Amino acid sequence: MSSKQHAAILCSPGMGHLIPVLELGKRLVTHLNFSVTIFISPSSEAELKAATSTKILDIVQLPPPDISGLVGPDTSVPTKLVVMMRELRQVFRSAVRAMKFTPTMLIVDLFGTESFPIAEELGIPKYLFFASNAWFFSFLICCLTFDKEVEGNFVDHKEPLKVPGCREFRPQLDVFDVMLYRTNQQYHDFVGIASRIPKCSDGILLNMWEELEPTTLAALRDENLLGRHLTVPVYPIGPIIRPNDLSCSKGKVFDWLDKQPSESVIFLSFGSGGALLHEQMTEIAWGLEFSQQRFIWVICAPTTTTADAAYLTTDCDDESPLKYLPEGFVDRTKDLGLVIPFWAPQVEILAHPSVGGFLSHCGWSSTLESLTNGVPMIVWPLHAEQRVNATLLTEEFEVAVRSKIPPWKKVVDRKEIEEMVRMIMEDQKGFVLRERMKKLKESAAKALGEGGSSRNALSQFAKHGESMYMKLANVNVRH
Repeated sequence: MSSKQHAAILCSPGMGHLIPVLELGKRLVTHLNFSVTIFISPSSEAELKAATSTKILDIVQLPPPDISGLVGPDTSVPTKLVVMMRELRQVFRSAVRAMKFTPTMLIVDLFGTESFPIAEELGIPKYLFFASNAWFFSFLICCLTFDKEVEGNFVDHKEPLKVPGCREFRPQLDVFDVMLYRTNQQYHDFVGIASRIPKCSDGILLNMWEELEPTTLAALRDENLLGRHLTVPVYPIGPIIRPNDLSCSKGKVFDWLDKQPSESVIFLSFGSGGALLHEQMTEIAWGLEFSQQRFIWVICAPTTTTADAAYLTTDCDDESPLKYLPEGFVDRTKDLGLVIPFWAPQVEILAHPSVGGFLSHCGWSSTLESLTNGVPMIVWPLHAEQRVNATLLTEEFEVAVRSKIPPWKKVVDRKEIEEMVRMIMEDQKGFVLRERMKKLKESAAKALGEGGSSRNALSQFAKHGESMYMKLANVNVRH
């Protein structure tokens, strides 16, 4: 590159948004000699700590906006995020203009697209970092078409939604809750985001790699297929995840794991924003106990509402979530596994050779952590795009199993949970899934290596950004 590039990155609140953005920033610095400034408005101390612990990035903390008068107690999480990012625009604009130098590009995540005009004011290129998979992105850019073609609510639509060149979406199973009801504000917010992407961005960064979804990527680049909705380049630069921190691989959990046979432990975690109904927690506990498989289970207190409503308001500050488990469960299973309140070092646990299965909400970061460690999954989608991820894992990649009835529709009973755990951990099908997972692990490592597809895509993105910046600078000089 002829000159050093300076990326300004705007990140939405939430640890699931922050971690991929931080890792993207690190990669731009270490691989491409960028300087990177990340703008955050943290919603928790954990987010602030994660951001400020990274020394090679400049972190600018934006004051959290007061949206109490703009949303109600029942407002969905996506709408809250849209409102928060909309209210941050003026503060973000001022913060960018106060920088010692004008950045050479702006990168935003999905909820930051309303800040694209700030890049236009500065005369710099603007990119979307879509920290998920290509199939979900294909749905996103078809949203306007679906909005016009589908009559009534999507939840009542019986026919699959056709996506040119790739897998169709089934409203009852794959279409995420944000899009199910036109009467909800979150529907209109999401369609609004989708409408801005093809019109306003100069390129798309995807958190996956070329070899993971080649058919969907080909459709996105084909002007006769999905490419007719999208005229900007797509760069699959993943997997971008938090690296394994060996300093976290200490203590009681890892002392216990070190004593277990290879691939004999199933890890259960529903993410930083995942919460279950009390009845479902009880069924999982009994299913685990009946399976007689070794386990590590990270638990929070149950939600009294929906999983989506619990996303930003989980009860994980409860003093003792273990009290919600069946009486005697911890004592009866003390030789089988560990129950950990609130949080555990997920990346390090999944990387441990004793772990052979992962029961997960299948958020995309958790999915990538499982893929890159070769650990087969039981998928348990709760909200957002997790339904999409669950279908990819079970039907496209064939590295996971799922319950017969989706867990957002009905409590999954203990017998089925026992069967799924046994299937993953000791049945022949589990061994087949594990072998497929290990091939994906090898594929991901190759993509990230020197000369790999993701490393090359990142370099191509940087060259595109430099070229766009020079082009816009010349236009501004002429005017």
